[in-house]
Amino acid sequence: MNFDEYQQAIEKFAVYPREPKLTAIGYLTLGLNGEAGEVAEQVKKAIRNDGQITDERRAKILDEIGDVLWYVSRIASEFNCTLSNVAEQNIAKLEQRRKFKNLKHE
Repeated sequence: MNFDEYQQAIEKFAVYPREPKLTAIGYLTLGLNGEAGEVAEQVKKAIRNDGQITDERRAKILDEIGDVLWYVSRIASEFNCTLSNVAEQNIAKLEQRRKFKNLKHE
C-alpha cells in the first residue's frame, strides 16, 4: 500500500467535527500532538524503566506511530493534499536545506 492508498482507505474512519474547517484542523492538530506525545511517552518509559526498547515497547511505539500517521493523513486531506505531495514537498525542502548547508560550509 502506498501513502495515497492509505489516505483513501482511512477516509471511512474520519469521524470528527468537519465544520467549520478551522475546527476540523484544530481537532486533528490536537490529536496529532496527543499521539506524538504517546510515542514520546513510550520512549521515556523505556529510558526510565530498563534502558532498552523491548519487543513489547517497540510494538506500542509502532502502534502510536500508526495513530500519528492517521492524523497527519487527515490533516493533509483537510487541505485537499495527498500524502505523496506532502512527501515530495518535504524532500524538495530538505534538498534545498542541504544545498544551503553545503554552500555555507564551502
